[in-house]
Amino acid sequence: MPFTLDPGLRQYCTPRQLEVLTALEDHGSQRKAAEALGVDKALISQVKQAVLKKAASFGYAPDFDMVHPTPPGFHVKGASTLYDMQTGEARLQWLKTNADANAQEEMMREAVEAMSASIPRAKPIQPPKRANEDLLNLYVLTDFHWGMLSWHKEGGADWDLKIAEETLRRTFAQMMAQSPDSEVGIIGQLGDMIHTDYPGFRSQTPLSGHDLDVDGRPHKVIGGVIRILRNVIDMALTKHPQVIVLMAEGNHDGMGSVWLQHCFAALYADDPRVEVIVTPLPFYVYEHGETMLAFHHGHLRKPTTLTGIFAAQFPQVWGRTRYRYGHCGHLHHRVKIDEREDAGMTVIQHRSLTAKDAYSARGAYYAERKTECITYHRKHGQVASVHVTPEMVE
Repeated sequence: MPFTLDPGLRQYCTPRQLEVLTALEDHGSQRKAAEALGVDKALISQVKQAVLKKAASFGYAPDFDMVHPTPPGFHVKGASTLYDMQTGEARLQWLKTNADANAQEEMMREAVEAMSASIPRAKPIQPPKRANEDLLNLYVLTDFHWGMLSWHKEGGADWDLKIAEETLRRTFAQMMAQSPDSEVGIIGQLGDMIHTDYPGFRSQTPLSGHDLDVDGRPHKVIGGVIRILRNVIDMALTKHPQVIVLMAEGNHDGMGSVWLQHCFAALYADDPRVEVIVTPLPFYVYEHGETMLAFHHGHLRKPTTLTGIFAAQFPQVWGRTRYRYGHCGHLHHRVKIDEREDAGMTVIQHRSLTAKDAYSARGAYYAERKTECITYHRKHGQVASVHVTPEMVE
């Protein structure tokens, strides 16, 4: 039968899907619509079904008497309709809805951007009097799990908000004291900075739902992480004329990375010496002369695949650089992978400063606790590194 595009379906179409369904309505058959668009006939049917399915998930399916779409941020998980046995007309209908994860994430992103506009700006800090213009210091911070609780009888060391803050402050002070006075300093926070940002304040990982040991209520955790990261950035500003801030997405803090990026971008908006990387993609790069620095937490792609991913996603930066280094975390231990010479990138999987929680201890996972500052030259790539352990700063 001829297809008529219901006006209510338009809001559930992408521009391309709307083009396909409009052609189906205009030409009257899938075959003619496919010929007009120069595509396979099967695509027409697939697009139609995809749009109908999407609309139904949000409560709109007129052929089944569902004509009351859900509000933004929700989708239908079930529907019950009471029909008149004599006339067959729908008399009552119950829609069961729950929160739509994608819509809620987008709404939260918009809220973060709106709120960050009112954050008081930090006053610029006096820059250092001298620095080597050819050098860049990368201060690595990954899998810090701020808000995690550990017991030394299980994991070998205690860990809570107070210990974590003191460890981070002393570790970065030590790294900065031992590293050269370079022009650029990167605060390379590679993800999982926050132990959990599960909706509803539940102590679980957002993706897998694993139970977690936590220290502190959400307000205490969020306020603390902003304070300690600001402290680290301000320390870097006293040493480097230019500071780059990376708040990478992790599997424990996917939403936390969003508001951290926007929060610090707003906080340092009036300081021309601070650049905060803000992007929705979990792959990040920085170009320093002939040196390319690439970053990914490691929860979506393994280290062995990063060379091809960054070459394809950032071809201009790849082409302009001679030395390329990828940095990731996620596994809490160190594996250095020197790719083949024609691959063109060295990928380093970094350790974490954090103590083991009950999950890691009971799983017999072992990783040396350590972080590092790596120094890069504009023309010669990596030229130095400084390693610091928690025991060194106790």
